[in-house]
Amino acid sequence: MTKSVGEGLNNALEQAVTRPAPKSAGAQMRYLVKQLKGTKAAAHALGISQRTVERYMKNQLKKPRPDLAARLSGEAKKRWQPRVKAQAKKTAGTSSGLVIDVQGRLGYSAPVGTTDEARERHLTVALPPRFAERLFTAQEQGASESQLQQIAAEGLKETYFQNHGTRAGSLEEVRLFDVQHIEFGL
Repeated sequence: MTKSVGEGLNNALEQAVTRPAPKSAGAQMRYLVKQLKGTKAAAHALGISQRTVERYMKNQLKKPRPDLAARLSGEAKKRWQPRVKAQAKKTAGTSSGLVIDVQGRLGYSAPVGTTDEARERHLTVALPPRFAERLFTAQEQGASESQLQQIAAEGLKETYFQNHGTRAGSLEEVRLFDVQHIEFGL
């Protein structure tokens, strides 16, 4: 169950790939060495020795420790089919947008006399392309989780609470708290 916006965006991009990523430790290691252009860079990225990388490449070692297996798989998947992922980002940011499925507490700032107390909600909403572009751009630039949540909350404000400007015009700000689950679809 994904609880961070960054992980949710990465998972959405994983759905866009057209071929499966390498499965075995040796194949993942060979791919990672090729992408990083050397065993030294791969060893540094994984936090292991260069000799260990070489052993995995030659299939002398086949079963990594669970923590190394997770890092290796994550690094390989992160770099798998970068052009396909870039095209998916571009399409989401220009024409199709993103679907957000979020469960958490949502609150908002509104004029005096309205009920603005945060409450638990589970929403599935199609965000317009400009919010998809903002989310992916902010993620690439290293935005914090709270900044990504704020962009998602702005998208929810416009599409769910204000229905693209047809209601709740005096709504000032939407806040997203205690995210229990968040996923994105392309």
